[in-house]
Amino acid sequence: MTNAQTTQDNQSYTDADSREFLSFVLGEEQYALDIMSVKEIRGYEAVTKVANAPPFIKGVINLRGDIVPIVDLRLKFAVGEATYNEFTIVIMLKVAERILGIVVDGVSDVIRLADEQIRPPPEFGVTFDTRYLLGLVPIDDQMVILVNIESLILSDELGLVDTQLSHSQE
Repeated sequence: MTNAQTTQDNQSYTDADSREFLSFVLGEEQYALDIMSVKEIRGYEAVTKVANAPPFIKGVINLRGDIVPIVDLRLKFAVGEATYNEFTIVIMLKVAERILGIVVDGVSDVIRLADEQIRPPPEFGVTFDTRYLLGLVPIDDQMVILVNIESLILSDELGLVDTQLSHSQE
């Protein structure tokens, strides 16, 4: 996917008209999130387990002095194989002044999208709650699902705004 492939009818968009997204793979589906929330991309490393955490919270790591929760989106959305090896990717995010990592199957590309290209999410047929979606974008022969990562991370469902993980640091 290149920036040229994401524009419609060879129309060019200015920076003010568009946003950049980092696309990634979960199972057979393409997803993307706002690149402004991405801190870095790294390989998976051993985590320290947190007692009573949901299965999709793999644990925490020490990232240059910050205790960072690691969430496996493959487990959270029940897509893809949850294998952990040298090819496993973690996208480190900064959302609402909190750093966390999300485990994905792979990172694809950076895509620039204009608001007009983003279609509203359907009310059914996707692997997770549509309130965590910004929309859908057809690119080439596939649909890219735009995740509202801030909404997902700050949700009660994910539980990362709870004090549970911060108390485990003490």
